[in-house]
Amino acid sequence: MNHNETINLLVAIGIMLLAGRLLGEFFRKLKMPLVVGELLAGICLGPSLLGKYFPQLNEVVFTTQGHVGLVLNGISTVSVIMLLFAAGMEVEFSVIRQQSKTALKTSFVGLISTLTLGYFSGNMLFPYFGDGAQSSQLVFSLFFATAMAITALPVIARTLMDLDLFKTKIGMIIIAAAMFDDVIGWILFSVVLGMMHSGTSSYEFLNTLGLTLLYAVVILTAGRILINKSLPWAQRNLSWPGGVLAFSLGFAFLGAAFTEKIGIHAIFGAFIMGIAIGDSAHLNEKTRDIIHQFITNIFAPLFFVFIGFKVDFIANFDLVLVLIVTGIAVVTKLLGAGLGALWGKLTVKQALAVGFGMNARGAMEIVLGLLALQAGLITLPLFVALVVMAVLTSILAGPMLKYLLTGEIKLSVKLSDILPVKEGE
Repeated sequence: MNHNETINLLVAIGIMLLAGRLLGEFFRKLKMPLVVGELLAGICLGPSLLGKYFPQLNEVVFTTQGHVGLVLNGISTVSVIMLLFAAGMEVEFSVIRQQSKTALKTSFVGLISTLTLGYFSGNMLFPYFGDGAQSSQLVFSLFFATAMAITALPVIARTLMDLDLFKTKIGMIIIAAAMFDDVIGWILFSVVLGMMHSGTSSYEFLNTLGLTLLYAVVILTAGRILINKSLPWAQRNLSWPGGVLAFSLGFAFLGAAFTEKIGIHAIFGAFIMGIAIGDSAHLNEKTRDIIHQFITNIFAPLFFVFIGFKVDFIANFDLVLVLIVTGIAVVTKLLGAGLGALWGKLTVKQALAVGFGMNARGAMEIVLGLLALQAGLITLPLFVALVVMAVLTSILAGPMLKYLLTGEIKLSVKLSDILPVKEGE
């Protein structure tokens, strides 16, 4: 890059971080996810508003062309890989084991019904909203089914924590079922992206699928054991917290590179590696929190703000499509997860709460939508509809959980918070 391009890049990154953080904090005070503000910052700075009314300023500061655009795209790619790594670290096998029976029933019924309804909905939507995409009707429908099945672990976990529901039975069921859904969902999405490769023979596709499953199995078994034994060495011999941070992210990028090489998106490699590292008993909470804070406060805002630079949200907003996509998303999750929870012998209110809890799509849906857009799977209006749906379902989760589980929230208060504690105890 030349002198002026370097200045443009630094100014762009500085404004993106500041605008994303300030708007994110504003919406957080309104009890909404940070991602709402970060996305809005991108919409304001991108072609939707700044580009429309001040196109020359927008092109100078936030150009997506040339060297500056190339570097911003690179930062966006690195950010989404790190974001999926952080999401993988949220998956805890111990939580899944604790509530395995009910959570697996909830997840199984929820996945089957959501994928089925999502697939048939995709078939019906393709002639009207999928014709502009490069994908076939089959691939489009499979993607839409996956989009309906995916959840947002970070948003769900934060919502449950804010309501003091995280450590309750219902909270654990929601988290465990969402973890299982996300693992299956990202595997399916990686397969769908693999099907997009033009000219790929059946043999090559099956080879890629086999290598993907092999990678997941090896990393979550032998790799998990090796990482668990290596972490104490890293914590003893490398400076803290930088050494463990480099150790963790180094493995994340190597895993991402491997899956990208075999024809599956890099995010899958990072996600699986995040599960393996996050499940280690030797990764203490302080280190885990530092990794999480580093990624979610620096790279996540850059990624979500940059999304606004890629799409004119106002020009591509289709109210009918937004209502259809949001309606399908809510109904499929409530029906699927709710029926699974009823099978697990929860009450109707608790089952509805599980459905609304798992209905939050948040950042993961936006990531999935952007990757599908870049791959030519979906059109711009459908991408905008998925983003709006992700935001609306995330906002809806908290109030509905609070309304349906008022008694559970009261019961979640610890006895130590009520009873007096004797001195020395």
